[in-house]
Amino acid sequence: MANEDAGEIFRPEDEPAAPFGALFATVAARTGEMLRIPHVGRRGAVLLAFFVLLAWLASGIFKVAPDEQGVVLRFGRWVSTEAPGLHYRLPYPISTVFLPKVTNVNELRSNAIPGNGSRMLTGDENIVEADYSVLWKIKDAGAFLFKVQDPEGMIRMVAETTVRAVIGQNPIQAVLSDRRQQIAVEVQNELQRLLDDYGVGILVIQVQLQRVDPPAAVIDAFNDVQRARADQVRARNEAEAYRNDILPRARGEAEHIVQDAEAYRTQAIDQAQGDVSAYLSAYKAYQQAPEVFSWRLYLDSMDQVMRHASRVIIDASGKSVSGLVPYLPLGEPPARNAAGNPADLAPPPPSAAAPAHAGPP
Repeated sequence: MANEDAGEIFRPEDEPAAPFGALFATVAARTGEMLRIPHVGRRGAVLLAFFVLLAWLASGIFKVAPDEQGVVLRFGRWVSTEAPGLHYRLPYPISTVFLPKVTNVNELRSNAIPGNGSRMLTGDENIVEADYSVLWKIKDAGAFLFKVQDPEGMIRMVAETTVRAVIGQNPIQAVLSDRRQQIAVEVQNELQRLLDDYGVGILVIQVQLQRVDPPAAVIDAFNDVQRARADQVRARNEAEAYRNDILPRARGEAEHIVQDAEAYRTQAIDQAQGDVSAYLSAYKAYQQAPEVFSWRLYLDSMDQVMRHASRVIIDASGKSVSGLVPYLPLGEPPARNAAGNPADLAPPPPSAAAPAHAGPP
């Protein structure tokens, strides 16, 4: 059988035969002899080659996991980046694929390198020692692998430059206390912008300022300054609290005084206007009957005076009082008379007695 197969493969020169078919037949015959597989002819060689070719083409199917990106290279050149799922590429060695993890969060620490200086100059020309960390992950696997030779070194260099630039724009008090988180956000935004400009394919998740302190040589003096500033803030807050307490009360008292003054002014004006009106009315009555009006004034005045007098001395000589009848309230107790006016209980002095006149002066 081997001789028959050999006769089929090696034809005489005068018989025409296809070179390609003869080549496959020769390879199949030699392979059969090596593997000692009998009855491997031209048809068997073709089938074997077909299955080998099919297996080679099927090796181009690949799967990208949910936490990966597929970077396809053709003859060593990056041609595409594939999303998670099933994909096809030309088989090896024409195309190859890399599957880097793009969901892993990596951390870069500034103090991870021994001897890395962390002293930085602030905006008010003070020196601080700052340690920071950068959390990042791969955003574009193709750019991460082929756009930059050392992506991690690029992150470290750009991060240090950005931190120094942002801290250099802020005073030391802001860096140490109240604006540290805001400064970290500014560093993250600026760092992401620079990395996008360089095309590194990295996403910055977070920037943390872990330690920001003055240099050890001056930290005692700095702490004294910080305590003095704390005392200043406390005194200012106490003054603000006192001001907020005293000013509303003072404004209330001032408003009360203004209202009282307005009321007194209104009352005084009304009273003066009433007095003027009464005087004008009395003046008109006086112009019409001067003698009657004078006698009326005299009677009103004597009524006001006598109403509060407890003793009245009358001149009994008969001058101008001939028609006056004396009256003495003997049946009334002294207490009843004194109940109306307590001042009447005290005896008047001798000089208080005055004659009463029954007629006009």
